[in-house]
Amino acid sequence: MKLEDSIGFQINQTGRRLSQLLGHRFLPHEVTTEQWSVLARLNEEDGISQKDLAHRVGKDQTNVTRILDQLERKGLVVRRPNPDDRRSFLPFVTPEGRKTYERLVPIEEEVISAVTEGISAEELDAMKKLLIRIADRSVRLLADSPTPQQESTQRGE
Repeated sequence: MKLEDSIGFQINQTGRRLSQLLGHRFLPHEVTTEQWSVLARLNEEDGISQKDLAHRVGKDQTNVTRILDQLERKGLVVRRPNPDDRRSFLPFVTPEGRKTYERLVPIEEEVISAVTEGISAEELDAMKKLLIRIADRSVRLLADSPTPQQESTQRGE
């Protein structure tokens, strides 16, 4: 099979190219696409745990901590002690973070509109549903997969 015929390759390439385009458009606002995903999620679910945030943006906790550090240095996010667990902190969007979010939403909408021009609403809806099914199935398969250590133990290594 040619690489271009792989659905995984096409999904990855599309995501990468879209991220590059958004990143280019976000440059004047000094926000990366990684930071955007965290800022946008927090705008929807302010004050969720860093663990839940990591899960919702599809990144590991270490990367989310790094991104939150960057957003905090920019004054877009602040972390406050978790009242239910004094060992952890909850991230919240600052007023400046909300302003930045509001400035970036139309840019993202414009980019998405431009790249999906000529694709019907029905086609976009079907594509979204298919991508969600593929993502959900990938998560289930990964959760059911043994780790390399478990595989070597099973083989008797």
